[in-house]
Amino acid sequence: MDSSPGAAAARVLIADGHPLVIRGVRHLLENEPDVDLVGELSSRSQIVQGILDLKPDVAILETGVPGLCGIDLIRQLAAQAPTTFILVLSAHEERVYAQQALLAGARGYVVKRSPGEILLQAVRAVRYGGLFLDPALAGQAPEISLPTDAESGRSGSLALSLTNRERAVVKLIAQGFTNKEVALKLGISTKSVETYRVRAGDKLDTRSRAKFTQYAMMQGWIGAGSR
Repeated sequence: MDSSPGAAAARVLIADGHPLVIRGVRHLLENEPDVDLVGELSSRSQIVQGILDLKPDVAILETGVPGLCGIDLIRQLAAQAPTTFILVLSAHEERVYAQQALLAGARGYVVKRSPGEILLQAVRAVRYGGLFLDPALAGQAPEISLPTDAESGRSGSLALSLTNRERAVVKLIAQGFTNKEVALKLGISTKSVETYRVRAGDKLDTRSRAKFTQYAMMQGWIGAGSR
């Protein structure tokens, strides 16, 4: 970003459910001459209205806290506040989460373990509508690219092309049901559940129930403690 005296500072808002994270991001950004912190939000109920009221150039949204910010909220903000560019700060380091966020309308994705300089680079990149992918993910996901306008408005366009049945199986597995219980609920065989589970796992790059749960929560399909 141009940090010359005539360049306007980027108006940045932080939304995170952890006060310590907000404090750390604030400490990182507040002394940067080309960054102007305009707000700090810690609950989902504040985010949409806060962004509409404050109109930041960049909104840093944390996606690791259940019920705070998911793909559904990113889509909503991309539609309702198109002049604010969304930068996701996440503990999730799998490419599926970054791609989901980008396709939903985010302009950048940074993982929490990355050095502060990476977040600064991301803020400066997305401020003018650029795309930023954390270098920690770039090596494992060279195919990730900025979606077209048509793609960015599609609901779950990645849901990674999960079929309706695969999506139903993932939702139930994420809620803690066994393959047999899923089969009973959906009226299909246990073998079919296993097949759908494997297919979904291939698309989402995981076989882990915990990862299915994280994915479902980020999609807004389930909340914390769902069953």
